[in-house]
Amino acid sequence: MAILDILQKNARISNVNLAKAVNLSPSPCLDRVKKLEAEGYIEGYAARLNAAKLGQHLVAHVEITLKSSTESVFETFKQHVLEIPNVVACDMVAGGFDYLLKIRVQDMRQYREVLGQIVEIPGVGTNHTYMVIEHIKEDMGVEVLNFQ
Repeated sequence: MAILDILQKNARISNVNLAKAVNLSPSPCLDRVKKLEAEGYIEGYAARLNAAKLGQHLVAHVEITLKSSTESVFETFKQHVLEIPNVVACDMVAGGFDYLLKIRVQDMRQYREVLGQIVEIPGVGTNHTYMVIEHIKEDMGVEVLNFQ
C-alpha cells in the first residue's frame, strides 16, 4: 500500500502531502493512516540517529550458544539481554548457534565490558564475535508487497 511505503520513507510528511501522493483527499487519508495504526501495521514513528556522531563507533555481531536448550534458559537469556542497552538487536536463530546479537559501543574497552555482561548470563556457553569493518546496507524498513 502506498501510504505505508511513503510513511516508512518519510514519517514527517504532512497529511496533506501524503494525501496528494496517494491521490486521496486529506480526511480519508488521515482515516486510513489511523486505521493502519489501530490495526498494528504502523507500530510507531522514530528518527534515525547517526550512531557514529553520538560516539557509538563500533558495531559487533556476536554468536551465542547456550549450554542447554530449555525454555527456562531461553527465558533467562532473554530477560538479561533486554537489560543491556548496548545490545541493539537480538535474534534467536536456527543453525549452529542459538542467538545473534548486534552490539553498538564506543570503543574496544566498552565492547569488553558488554561482552563480559553477556557471558555472565546464566546458561551462556560459547560466543564468537565479528567486528563490523564497513556498513554496506542497513535495514531501512519492510518492502510493502501485495498488501490490500
